[in-house]
Amino acid sequence: MTDKFLDGQVPSGAASLAAEASTIEEAPGGGRITGPGDITHRRVLKIALPIVISNATVPILGTVDTGVVGQMGLAAPIGAVGIGAIILTTIYWIFGFLRMGTVGLTGQALGAGDKGEVAALLTRALLIGATAGLALILLQGPLFWLALKMSPSSPEVEALARSYMGIRIWSSPAAIAIYGITGWLIAQERTREVLVIQVWMNGMNMGLDLWFVLGLGWGVNGVAFATFLSEWTGLALGLWFCRGAFNVPDWRNWPVVFAAARLKHMLSVNTDILIRSLLLEATFVSFLFVTGGMGDVVLAANQVLLQFLMTTAFAMDGFAFAAEALVGQALGARQRATLRRAAVVTSIWGFGIGVVLMITYALAGGPVIDILTTSQPVRDTAREYLVYMVLAPVLGTAAWMFDGIFIGATRTRDMRNMMVISLAIYAISAAILVPLMGAHGLWISLLISFVARGITLALRYPALEAEAERPA
Repeated sequence: MTDKFLDGQVPSGAASLAAEASTIEEAPGGGRITGPGDITHRRVLKIALPIVISNATVPILGTVDTGVVGQMGLAAPIGAVGIGAIILTTIYWIFGFLRMGTVGLTGQALGAGDKGEVAALLTRALLIGATAGLALILLQGPLFWLALKMSPSSPEVEALARSYMGIRIWSSPAAIAIYGITGWLIAQERTREVLVIQVWMNGMNMGLDLWFVLGLGWGVNGVAFATFLSEWTGLALGLWFCRGAFNVPDWRNWPVVFAAARLKHMLSVNTDILIRSLLLEATFVSFLFVTGGMGDVVLAANQVLLQFLMTTAFAMDGFAFAAEALVGQALGARQRATLRRAAVVTSIWGFGIGVVLMITYALAGGPVIDILTTSQPVRDTAREYLVYMVLAPVLGTAAWMFDGIFIGATRTRDMRNMMVISLAIYAISAAILVPLMGAHGLWISLLISFVARGITLALRYPALEAEAERPA
């Protein structure tokens, strides 16, 4: 994708309608407003594959962090890095709405040819990141106290975790702003840049881990400083990729940036996504809480199996992100046929990946379980429940793909409401099935919640598609 941002022509309403038939127009940010035939499998793969590769690098970083600290020969530093990283990741995850909301809003502005709004959205995302990060820095004392109260540990581990988090929290403005930059780039189909940012951050983090911890002997603080520096340099790299936006005055057109109606719409979209994400997290937290009451072996087995589910989500993300970008552009251009083709083509790939993962888990799930744990009771129990991981990729495809489609269309109220319904169905299913079937009932309830989310969003899809025919 070109870095020459905002070079395209702003299409008139008539030109936008004509484009749906056959033409290809240049759009702001290097994207294209095209007819339905231009939503090709190759284009979808070009968006999705860098995201899939980027996601594959995430677990590697956690492994290196643990491995480097493990060379110190003490248990406390490993526990401190683990607890500190989980706490900060959970806090930052709350602001994940910034990536999702930015994709949909930027994609629609791009499709509508509203170059001023595309640039303004980048500025808003950066301001939100800076404000949220500064708030976390100011509130770190009570936040860390509350988090450590919820996950009690030894005084030594807690002291080291506080030191670790006390360093990393100073890069929170960068970490949160990167969500916005990532969403802004994805909306323009510039996922290669997203991959470069992720690889740069992870690569630098791992290299500095080795230097600071093993070379300089900084211990837990060395791991924290490595992440601190990688996040700030990652932000700098992201801003460099967005440099084209800063070459035109729109990014600092403050009446547009702070336009009340657009700020209200952005707030509404992001609030809906936040609520939906919290409800989704409640599903998995409650799953772990219920599992915890079933004994250590079942808890460990389910933790192993959740790694399969995480892998599935990482693989699906690429195609869900492709749906976000393409659906957002099509809706912004008011091209219903293009929107439908974007939804269909990305979903075909999502389902295909689901089938591949289903077959892979069925054939290789057992050996993978053996690699993840050496405990024979845990291995046996995980194998007993493996069938649910075999089914999850296909049964969950609709939920994952419709999430991407609805985010691109910024139909976030529907996402929120359907998540409420799905969570209620999950709770009712678990209340009935767990007493009857134990852990089997819990896994079945989780799969039912995936299916419920897919079905309820599918029922709302016609209204989403119809929106593409309404005037902007």
